Amino acid sequence: MTDESATDETGDGDDVRERLQDGADRAVEEFDERLIDLLSWVLDTETRARIYIYLRSTADSTSEEIADGTGLYPSTVREALAELHDEGVVTRAKREHDGAGNNPYEYSAIAPSELVGEIVGEVQAQLNTVVNLDSHLREEDQEEADEPITITVEDAEETDEE
Repeated sequence: MTDESATDETGDGDDVRERLQDGADRAVEEFDERLIDLLSWVLDTETRARIYIYLRSTADSTSEEIADGTGLYPSTVREALAELHDEGVVTRAKREHDGAGNNPYEYSAIAPSELVGEIVGEVQAQLNTVVNLDSHLREEDQEEADEPITITVEDAEETDEE
């Protein structure tokens, strides 16, 4: 084996590793974007979805830390956090630290199962409306209309323990 063939073999191995890493990076990026799209539907905007994801991975963060971590404008983050807090999607508490100065709020996001639990009733009602479209169009008594779709949300940790 010559030095040239050894270099080719090593170069090929590096090329394969690079291609695998690039493929893995693309897959993670696509997953992240699909997750953001789904949460954008649940939380109304992409901004709110990005903040929620950041807080699930980095709890007890200030609005400034969230802005830095997400790349969003600080004013946009503060506005979205206020809305999310009012809706109960995030919690906040004053950051404890020694010394004088301002103690900023730290934010954390509720668990995904709680988030889904908040919207499941609305989704269930909308799906039942579609399933019962004929009775709605004929203006039949809505009390008598079947509600064939029932959505139940369970915490994954609870089902693992059973």
